[in-house]
Amino acid sequence: MTETKEIETGNFAVPRWLLCPPDSIRVVNWNIDRGLQLQRVIEFLASVKADILLLQEADVNAKRTHHVNVAREIAQKLQMNYVFGREFEELTQGTRASPAYHGQATLSRWPLANFRIIRFQKQSNFWRPRWFLPEISPFQERIGGRLALVGEANIAGTAIATYNLHLESKGDDELRDSQLDEVLADAKRYSLSTPTVLAGDFNLDVSSGTAAGAIRHAQFDDAFLNRHARSTPGSFFGHGRIIDWIFTRGPIRANKQQVYHSVSASDHYPLSVDLAFP
Repeated sequence: MTETKEIETGNFAVPRWLLCPPDSIRVVNWNIDRGLQLQRVIEFLASVKADILLLQEADVNAKRTHHVNVAREIAQKLQMNYVFGREFEELTQGTRASPAYHGQATLSRWPLANFRIIRFQKQSNFWRPRWFLPEISPFQERIGGRLALVGEANIAGTAIATYNLHLESKGDDELRDSQLDEVLADAKRYSLSTPTVLAGDFNLDVSSGTAAGAIRHAQFDDAFLNRHARSTPGSFFGHGRIIDWIFTRGPIRANKQQVYHSVSASDHYPLSVDLAFP
């Protein structure tokens, strides 16, 4: 395992020696709700046999998840490589001597490289510590900010760029739109011939409005072909929301799209899609 101030990596995948990429790969996108039900999360991810996992809300050393490094635990159990990006230091979940973190994780059965973080310029102030708030879990006092974890998976010589997003849950759609705009601007560094996956918890229905126009302008396609199902469970107050998304760009074709409404290991449902190479 290697670690920098904001990024942690580990390699647990069995090396593969293929001369050309497979016909298709499977990508799963899922907000795993900190890993509170980690065993059930691992069981589902093992069953779906994905090549790339884009996970949001993974804990590291937090009291609520028994001080486990959630991303590393999943990677070890599934024999995958992983990169974890620190979104927040969770002040009520660790100590000064043993801090706790929270963020995004990208995992792959293939080598991962060139990972970096886009820390959004515009952030909500909702999470910041305040002198009048007690340091207890319900107030979720944090240091840090929302981000996109960006990098590449090398699949038998073919590099696939991945953007793993978690847009702000507080604030308004204008804030989320500005965060998404930063990601789309960054994606210009990749040519249209580079297979690119943009996915995550957007906390926003991006099927219409400003966000939809920006995504189309950046030439990303909805992997679910505009037939998106709700990605959070319903309740007495509503039917659930469509806020988790997978978009693609470049020479890949999406098929076998699925939202797993039977999986109850998180407050979000996992999404999967198979990406075929031409």
